[in-house]
Amino acid sequence: MGLSTFDAVAEPNRRRILDLLCAEERSVSDLVEQLELSQPSVSKHLKVLREARLVAARVSAQRRVYRLNPAPLLELETWLEPYRKYWAGRLDALGQHLDEHARTSSRARKPGPPSLPRARPRRTRARPSTSRRSTP
Repeated sequence: MGLSTFDAVAEPNRRRILDLLCAEERSVSDLVEQLELSQPSVSKHLKVLREARLVAARVSAQRRVYRLNPAPLLELETWLEPYRKYWAGRLDALGQHLDEHARTSSRARKPGPPSLPRARPRRTRARPSTSRRSTP
């Protein structure tokens, strides 16, 4: 039995591989270069992702080229949906609160130009004279 989608994407390097494959198909050597991981390590991660059906490979000349298979990610999408609704409601409430705060604070301000802070006078230090005086 293969790894679940959740288990497969739980590992950060596998998520990085998916991120790279989301943009375009890549060979193992390209993934090794991009991820700065050893070839055996990348191959092990790809094997897990293949077993979870998140990536597919095709042979091109002497190398394998991997591409993303997004279908299993729908399982994650379905699982995340209630959380998106939760956060959307929270973010809407925050937006309403900030709008109300902006309205009440704009009413409290007096019309006219904003006051600028008073500039403090600069302190100057006496500098020694650099000119040479001739002695009589």
